Amino acid sequence: MTSENGTAGRRRLAVVGSGIAGLYAALLAAEAGADVMLLTKGALADSNTYFAQGGISAVLDEPSPGDTVAAHIADTLKAGAGHCNPAAVRVLCTEARRDIAGLGRFGVRFDLDDDGDPALGLEAAHSAPRILHAGGDATGAGIANALICAVLAAQASGRIRLLGHASVTALLQEGRRVTGVEFLQAGRLGKIQADAVLLATGGAGQLFAQTTNPSVATADGLALAWRAGAAVADLEFFQFHPTCLVRPDGGAAAGSAGNDDGQDPLLISEAVRGEGAILVDAHGRRFLHGYHPDAELAPRDVVSRSIALHLAALGDPNGHVYLDARVIEDARGAGFLERRFPTITRRTREAGLDWTREPVPVAPAAHYWMGGISTDLHGRTSVPGLFAAGEVACTGVQGANRLASNSLLEGLVFGRRAVEAFLGDLLPSSPNGTPPLASSAAGGLPLTHASGAPLVDSGDGDRTLVPYPEGKMGEEFSRGALRRVMTAKAGVLRSGELLREAGAVLAGWAAVVRPEAVPQAADPRTHEDANLLLAAQLLVHAARERQESLGAHYRDDGLPVPVISLEDQARDLDEEFRMSPKASLVHD
Repeated sequence: MTSENGTAGRRRLAVVGSGIAGLYAALLAAEAGADVMLLTKGALADSNTYFAQGGISAVLDEPSPGDTVAAHIADTLKAGAGHCNPAAVRVLCTEARRDIAGLGRFGVRFDLDDDGDPALGLEAAHSAPRILHAGGDATGAGIANALICAVLAAQASGRIRLLGHASVTALLQEGRRVTGVEFLQAGRLGKIQADAVLLATGGAGQLFAQTTNPSVATADGLALAWRAGAAVADLEFFQFHPTCLVRPDGGAAAGSAGNDDGQDPLLISEAVRGEGAILVDAHGRRFLHGYHPDAELAPRDVVSRSIALHLAALGDPNGHVYLDARVIEDARGAGFLERRFPTITRRTREAGLDWTREPVPVAPAAHYWMGGISTDLHGRTSVPGLFAAGEVACTGVQGANRLASNSLLEGLVFGRRAVEAFLGDLLPSSPNGTPPLASSAAGGLPLTHASGAPLVDSGDGDRTLVPYPEGKMGEEFSRGALRRVMTAKAGVLRSGELLREAGAVLAGWAAVVRPEAVPQAADPRTHEDANLLLAAQLLVHAARERQESLGAHYRDDGLPVPVISLEDQARDLDEEFRMSPKASLVHD
C-alpha cells in the first residue's frame, strides 16, 4: 500500500470527482495556493457533466427582457414543489453570474447570438430565456473540455496533482474528522493524507435500468460519506428525465445502464421542447394537456410521471412515446434542428433515426438525484474535514424536483463556496440559517450508520439500518437484478407495497453483499456494487417514510400534500439568509 502526505506549509485538499464541481473547485483551490490532489475513478471526461446538453442557467448583467434574479429564484422554488431551502436558492441565483464569469477565465466560451451577445434559451418551467449553451447541445462537453485543459495545464505547472483511474474506497478518519482517502488504482491500494476532502462524485443513475448517466454514476460519494458518519437528506427525490432515446429495434434504451455496445446515453434535451417539440403517443395523439396545463413545458417530474401514467393507461407500462420535432423545422425552416442541436441530430442518425423527418421514440430515464449528503451553504457536511458539492450534495437548493439547467450552476456555485470555506474556515459547521443536517425521513433524525434496512432507534439517539424481518434474497444479487427491482418498485411510480417489496429484496442482498467484506477487494466493481446497494436501501427507506407524493416522489397511495405558496416559502428570506463576509475566489 502506497501512502502520501501533504506538502509542508500548504493545506492539502483532496478533490474526488471530475465533473464541473470537482474541476472548478480544484482550479480555484490551486489558484489560491492550496496543495490540490484531484482523483477521478475514470478518465477526466467520465462524468455526468460531459453529457449535459441543456445548458446552464443564469441571469446575467444584461438579461433577456423582463428577466430578473427574483424570477429565477421564483422558478426554482416553484419547480422544487415547496421543498427547497430558500436560502440556498437565493445563493444559487444571486451568485450565478460571478461563476459564469469564472468559467470564462478558464476558457469556457458560450454561444453568441447575431449581435455578439450570449444566446439565451428557454427551457421547461423557466419564465424567461436564461439558458447559456456551448456548442449548441453540447454544453457539458464544452465546459468540461475547457476545465480539463485548465486542470492539465495546472498539473503541468505543478499546481494540481492528478490521479486518474483511482477509485476512492474509504475516507480516512482520526476520531470523526476526515483526514484523507484510501483509493484503489491498478489493483493496488493507496492512501492520501489531506486537511480536508471534497466529494464531487456525482449521482447514481446506475441504480435504474434506464438512465442518462454514464457508467461511473454508482453513488460512490454518498456511500463513502454515509460510512464515515455523514448525514444525508432528500433521498426519495430522484428525477427522471422525460426524453431519453429508445432504440428503434425495440431493445434497450440508448441510455440503458450497463449496456455493453459502447453507446453512451442519449438524453434529448429539455431545450428541444423549449423550441416547440411535442410529445405524442403511439396513436399520434398529444396527451400531456390532459395531465398538466403547461403540457410539454411542465416541470420534468410532471412530464415523466404523465408519460408513465399514460403508458400504464394504454396497457403498455414498459413502452415509450414519441418526440415530434418536425414542428420546429416547420416553424424555423429546414436545417434548424441540425444547426441548433448538432449532437442530437448526429446521434439520432447513428441510431438509424432522422428526427427532421419522423418522430423519435423516447421514455423517462433516471437522470438526477436531488438528495445527497447534507451540507450547509459552504459545502460542509456533518463530519469535520468533509465537504461535498454538486449532485452528490444536498443543500436543499433543488427541493423535490430540480429546475432544468440548474445542476451545472449548482456545481459551480457550491463548489466555489466549499473551497472558500476550506481556505478560510469562515463559519462553524452547520451555521444558523441553514437546514439541519438530517434525513428527509419523517423523524428528521440524522442518518449516520448502515448495515441493512430500515432505520430504527438504537437507543443512544442514533439511527441505524437493520434487516427487514421479511428480508429475502430471491434472485441472486447482480447489478441487473438491482436495476430491475429499483425500476419496477422505486422508479417513476411508487406505492407503499412496492417499496416494502423492494426493501425486503434489498435487505436479503445486504446480508450477502456486506460492506465489511468489501474494503480490501481489488476489483473496483465490487466496491461499486456495495455502494449501489447501500444507496438503494437509503432511497427506498426515505421513499417509504415519505407517505405523501411530492415533486419527483410519486406514490399512487400517497397522502394529500399541504399547499405551500411561493410567498409563504420565501417569507423572511432576507432574514434567513446570511452571506458571510469573505474574499471571493472569482473575479466579478
